[in-house]
Amino acid sequence: MKVNEELVDKLATLAKLEFDADKKKEIIKDLTQIISFVEKLNELDTTGVEPLIFMTDEVNILRPDEVKHDITHEEALLNAPKKDSDYFKAPKVIGARE
Repeated sequence: MKVNEELVDKLATLAKLEFDADKKKEIIKDLTQIISFVEKLNELDTTGVEPLIFMTDEVNILRPDEVKHDITHEEALLNAPKKDSDYFKAPKVIGARE
């Protein structure tokens, strides 16, 4: 793949970026180097290698749920800046005007 200013301009447009001439030269150099690294993979012999779908054979390794009550409802309300008996008060968001 040939990396030129036209390709960099197209990528910049898609990414909504702007580059000056010096930066374009740097990007062309970097993209060319990245593509050469990726093209090195074409030299590998992959005959007989199954595609990797999952990184491991393990499925859903989860710890069991444990119910913990580290803080009581009353203790949580003690730190609330605004509260109303058993509830936290929050400023109105829907329909609010600034």
